Amino acid sequence: MKKQNQTDTPAIEIVEPIGKRVLIRKDEDKKQTKGGIQLPDNIEIPTITGRIVTISVEVQNSPDIPLRQYDKVLFNPKGAIPVDFEGDNRLFVVEVENVVAVFRKS
Repeated sequence: MKKQNQTDTPAIEIVEPIGKRVLIRKDEDKKQTKGGIQLPDNIEIPTITGRIVTISVEVQNSPDIPLRQYDKVLFNPKGAIPVDFEGDNRLFVVEVENVVAVFRKS
């Protein structure tokens, strides 16, 4: 038997960006410097890289936008909209103009 204060709200399964936007999963913040120095828990080096989880239909159909699902990208976090979809809150909807670089293997 359910308690009265519980709701039957279905879980969100898909987040689909609209317009010229992509959904990015931000990389973990670094806890160690390149030289191997361990940082305290309250200090983090912010990262602005991540992987594209999904792209909008408009981005997918545009030959002028070179972004594809699973691309690793560098993005401007000021324009990123956090998506409260997971507990760690590492998903962000980002406008294409805020994606500043794509990492590609040659």
